[in-house]
Amino acid sequence: MEAFQAFFARPTTIRNIITSALIIGTLAAVRHLSLRVVRARGTDLAVIYQWRKTSRYLAFLIGGILLVALWVGGGFASYTATYFGLLSAGLAIALQSLIVNFVGWVFILWRRPLRIGDRIQIGEHVGDVIDVRIFQFLLMEVGNWVSADQSTGRIIYIPNGKVFSEALANYTRGFQLLWNEIPVLLTFESDWERGKRVLQAIAERHSADSSSAAEYVKQAGRQFLLTYSTLTPTVYTSVEASGVLLTIRYLCPPRQRRGSAQGIWEDILRAFADDPALELAYPTQRLYTLPQDAPPRLPNA
Repeated sequence: MEAFQAFFARPTTIRNIITSALIIGTLAAVRHLSLRVVRARGTDLAVIYQWRKTSRYLAFLIGGILLVALWVGGGFASYTATYFGLLSAGLAIALQSLIVNFVGWVFILWRRPLRIGDRIQIGEHVGDVIDVRIFQFLLMEVGNWVSADQSTGRIIYIPNGKVFSEALANYTRGFQLLWNEIPVLLTFESDWERGKRVLQAIAERHSADSSSAAEYVKQAGRQFLLTYSTLTPTVYTSVEASGVLLTIRYLCPPRQRRGSAQGIWEDILRAFADDPALELAYPTQRLYTLPQDAPPRLPNA
């Protein structure tokens, strides 16, 4: 109790209390006036909200520095280096994400895992790169609720640091072509060998030129180890519960996957419509009925 009374009996204590009140009051008044000016200019609510948050953080930061300098004693100059050292350490922790994103930007410019115009997938997001900034790159979203590889019209902002923590797939770098597959299910009663020849001819009409594909492989082989031995379209055969499955595998440019699939399916529908030996399969049920005069069957004992 005596120490507490002695503390408040010091002239410096009363002076520091008054000065602290003045510092807090001045910062509060400046913040209040600045908010009134922002509101008076008719700024939208988003800007007002952001300014209110920013001004609050600045007021706490400046007030904390001044109050610590006032109450620690020894003069402001002798503690400036310590304060700013602690401040720098705190900012480094608080701004860790920004620092990682900046390093990611340097990595993107240096190693070129993506460029403007590339179609990529990073994490769960797929899209075309439309801009690369210091802290983030922008994607024009592809897919999601839109079927196949069509744009949704949304722009996705991806932090540059994601190139270090997420798997990144580039559709247009290196080989520059994609293998696409289209499954076609025929009934067991269809002539599947004839169907395979028909699908092979259709795939060859719509597949990327094999000479161009070979040139792409040659160019990509200068940077990557590619072991493609067959670049021509192929039709694979397998059996499913509802019929014979013929799977078309062919090469196409990344942005033409849906268009090429549409062209192939239209040719398939035309070819099958003109050929009674070929029929598309679908899940069916077969019911067998006994003659009315047949005795009822009893389950085995």
